[in-house]
Amino acid sequence: MDRAELLQLMAFADAIRTPFQDVCPEDDAASWRIVFALMDSAIRERPLTISALAHASELSHGTAMRRLSRMIEAGLIERVPNRTGSRATLRPSPELMARIEDWALKTKRYLAGALGPRSAREPISDYSFSAVPSPTRSLPPTGALQERLAHKRSLTFLLNDDNYFAALRNLWTDLRTNLGRASDFVLLDQAELYREGLANGARTVSKYDLIAIDMPWLGEFASKGLIKPIGAEIRASGVNPLDFNPVIWSTSTWQGEPMGVPIYCTIEVLAYRSDWFETFGLTAPRTFDEVIDTATRFHNPAAERYGISWNAKRGLPLASSFMFFLASCDASILPVRRNAVQAWAANSDPHEIAPRLEGAALEVLDYMHRLLDRANPRATQMDWDAACGEFMSGQSAMCYVWSMRATRFETDLRSAVSGRVSYLPQPAKPGVRNLSPVGGFLLCIPTNIAPSRHALAVEALTWMSSREAMRVNLQEGFPIAPRFSMTTELEGRRHPKLFNVVRHLANQNLLATWQRPPVPAYTKIEKILGEEVHDALLRVKTDRQALSDAQRRIEAALLSE
Repeated sequence: MDRAELLQLMAFADAIRTPFQDVCPEDDAASWRIVFALMDSAIRERPLTISALAHASELSHGTAMRRLSRMIEAGLIERVPNRTGSRATLRPSPELMARIEDWALKTKRYLAGALGPRSAREPISDYSFSAVPSPTRSLPPTGALQERLAHKRSLTFLLNDDNYFAALRNLWTDLRTNLGRASDFVLLDQAELYREGLANGARTVSKYDLIAIDMPWLGEFASKGLIKPIGAEIRASGVNPLDFNPVIWSTSTWQGEPMGVPIYCTIEVLAYRSDWFETFGLTAPRTFDEVIDTATRFHNPAAERYGISWNAKRGLPLASSFMFFLASCDASILPVRRNAVQAWAANSDPHEIAPRLEGAALEVLDYMHRLLDRANPRATQMDWDAACGEFMSGQSAMCYVWSMRATRFETDLRSAVSGRVSYLPQPAKPGVRNLSPVGGFLLCIPTNIAPSRHALAVEALTWMSSREAMRVNLQEGFPIAPRFSMTTELEGRRHPKLFNVVRHLANQNLLATWQRPPVPAYTKIEKILGEEVHDALLRVKTDRQALSDAQRRIEAALLSE
């Protein structure tokens, strides 16, 4: 080690030590040990007694107790009494958690700078250190990696802005793997992703090598020729459709031809506070009426506690809920045939399909009105993330939630419900099977991709949907991947309750996609339902009038395609 290197290392050590002075009033080794023990116990959900924390500080007992008392008085440590009140454990306060998050972000930036950013234009805060090296990790295929490095070519992706694709970007841009830049990944919210996907198709040459599309958009993107059929590439690549859950693989085919690969899927379930249910001796609800009865039991707006958290915001979240609840009445927005694996089967010309908004639709609206009466008064303004956040903060007894978002209940540092949540398939009308809808994204190759980039895009698509890549994602904590044949290989899962529910649903053929048929007019149907159902919930229109208007508008949308 030369003198310059030693000086650089000392400067780095000093740089990461400085931010910790903002965490504790007394900046010394003992404070570090105390804070580390507190955070370790909170994240691992292991009770920490005051005597254990005093021991962890390595101070004398009397000095340690005085130090802890000062930290409690300063609002950095909270006491948590047990049920009998005879003994308390300690946990970091929200203030300390916030300080630690700030310290971690600053440290991450220092570390990224010390290791050397790939480009001066890239902010070092874009880098991720979440991909811990392990013997099970695999790099992308050698051919793709060699071509990227030899010709300095980078793949460009258009993806949805959610925790899965953010983690995927982190994996590829991790400093140790050095496979790409954060700027190679464009992450947009769902509405913007849709508009950019259409705009990209109108360009002479695609801006992206691979694009993600929401599963129900497949009919529109395929019928408009915006994505390439990839049957030949699938057969040559070694990607085996039989290795995927059949209902999920069906989301990638249009008129019998694969148009993409399911890159991830998510299941909408009902999450509920198992600790609250156990305290009151309640069983998990299986029907609409049982959901309402249970929500009534817990609903107390004066105490800012609600029976259920629900995404009733105008637009996409509400339209999806309406279609899912309709399926829970064994009905669908369009009279489409369901095949043996609960998938939508394209069996007729879209121009010959008429919407069905009759008796079951009125039952669904009645259920939605009753949900609103037991939800936050702002529920008609809440999307999926807002509803998830409310439940995660401990303010409600139940929550309709996608499994991909539900992972935050256990992993987010701000979660107040970690270890206290159980999951159910969607409650239904009595006598109807409790199915859960499948959502997620397909990874597709744009039709207008530059010919010189096609082979590299295929190789990247093959890697990203490979067993190795899916295994890494599952080991990182995501509760479901399209390749269900892999689930028996997993060890040390982070979300056993959620994972087991999803596995049970898959094994019992209780996952379904026909709730949202991917006809070319799907996004128009979704928009119409999001508006008309919202008007009904706000009492701007009667339920019958809203459904009549939706029927008329959807018929016109189908004929316009």
